[in-house]
Parts: sequence; structure tokens; C-alpha cells
Amino acid sequence: MEQLQIESPIGFLEITEENGLLKKIEYIDVPNEELKETNNLVLQEAKTQILEYLEGKRRSFTVPYKSEGTSFQQSVWTTLLSVPYGETVSYQDIAVMMNKPKSVRAVGQANRRNPLPLLIPCHRVIGKNKSLVGYAGDKVDKKQFLLELEEK
Repeated sequence: MEQLQIESPIGFLEITEENGLLKKIEYIDVPNEELKETNNLVLQEAKTQILEYLEGKRRSFTVPYKSEGTSFQQSVWTTLLSVPYGETVSYQDIAVMMNKPKSVRAVGQANRRNPLPLLIPCHRVIGKNKSLVGYAGDKVDKKQFLLELEEK
């Protein structure tokens, strides 16, 4: 397992690779000074793609990844991948797309546990009343940045 930090327009990110697959993208408040630069090809490609996306030069990701979660979480994350760049859906919409219309809260919890934000676009899910609710804990400002980026 290797890690790499990225300084980006939305703050510092820490990305993790294991067995040739991207496993985690995490927002961090303070960079880890002990984390060394790496030549890991997956991490370097992920860094390139993430920065291109955040600069408005990329709309999708091709870096190999693996997300770990329950079968329900996996289903939510797979459904999120079908939401096109620049579009938004509600938590209710995701539940309906999954044929589980009563699972709105569970969809929200799965979004909250998304190990690969940006790559699995949970930022495209908004409240039914179009409000910007929850993103990576309390990072709604990052969600707003991403949605505005995709509107351009």
C-alpha cells in the first residue's frame, strides 16, 4: 500500500493505492510531512487525472480502482457513476434508479462512506429541494466548487 498527497484547488488530498488499484481519496486538513513522494504509476496517473479534472480539462477518470463496501454501498456507487458530468440528481432519484425508493437515507449514508470522492461522483447528489446537503462530512464548500466547475 502506498500513499501520495496532492495540493489541489480544493485543498489537500491523500490518495491510496493497493495492488495496482486506487483505493481511497481523502480530503485532509493538514498535509503529512512524513509522507514521501512516490513513483508509483497508479498514484501518479491518479494525481494527473485528478488535477486535470479540477482544472476543467477532464470529465471522466480511467485510473484503475477498487471501492470496498457493502453490496448496497457498491450498488449506490455504481449508480452514481451513471450520473453525467455537469448534472445533478437527488438522493431520492438515486434510490429510485436502484429500484429501492424507500432507501433514501441509506443512499445518503452510502454517499457519505464513498471511499473515492471525485472518481465516484457523490458530489452530484443534492437535496430534493436542490440544496447542497452533506459532502465528505462537513465539506459542502468543496461540493459547491465541484458543481460550479462542472457547470462551466
